[in-house]
Amino acid sequence: MQASPAVDSPLEVLLKRDRVIVLAGLAGASALCWLYLALASRDMYGAMDGLSAWMMTAEWDLRYALLIFGMWVVMMIGMMLPSAAPTILLYVRILRGSDPAGAPLARAYAFMGGYLLAWAAFSLLATLLQGLLARAALLSPMMDSAHAPFSAALLFVAALYQLTPLKQTCLDSCRSPAEFLTRHWRPGLGGALRLGAHHGLYCVGCCWALMLLLFAGGVMSLLWIGGITLYVLAEKLAPLGARGSRYSGVLLLLGGAWLLLGAG
Repeated sequence: MQASPAVDSPLEVLLKRDRVIVLAGLAGASALCWLYLALASRDMYGAMDGLSAWMMTAEWDLRYALLIFGMWVVMMIGMMLPSAAPTILLYVRILRGSDPAGAPLARAYAFMGGYLLAWAAFSLLATLLQGLLARAALLSPMMDSAHAPFSAALLFVAALYQLTPLKQTCLDSCRSPAEFLTRHWRPGLGGALRLGAHHGLYCVGCCWALMLLLFAGGVMSLLWIGGITLYVLAEKLAPLGARGSRYSGVLLLLGGAWLLLGAG
């Protein structure tokens, strides 16, 4: 007599459903952002009569600044949300297991919203910095470095930060989602938002210097955006990612020195 196939309990069904819904939200948001980045980057280095047509201007008025801010927000969502997925999915699992009646889906999306708020704050600072760099003629109209010494300085800043204890502290938090959630857990919907923002601040602390490298290679260069994204994923998720951050710091120092020697 054949045994009856195992049937998931109602709790297991809800758990799987919630994780699928959250994963679909993560994948959908990331995919839409990458679609925009791909199309805008192609237009930026092409005819510039589509998504990037508004970028070619020397006028930093309020409208242009808001568009640049929106561009940075979309870019940060596309680049950083994939690396936050393990923490968000673990958060959903803990919620469903410990408090299945406590609106786990709403709290999961609140957590995600808090995380993105932290990167929106970074995007605002990046927009202000881009405006200052453009005014100082350190950025070209293509939104990349106009001078090799400036590019070298960006590489040196990123390299030195990669070697600091603060970088390692933030990276350790990003690489250990279970420990982070255990140490900083907050109940309720508002707590989920604050917890997500807290995690986002650790993530910004981990990656802000790497994001400055976009000013060296091109803010809308898909090659640089993709390369930094892949590196961030490896740094946070790969087994040797923590050690790799130190190696990358050395490589960035060498790259900066090479640029300075070439410029001289």
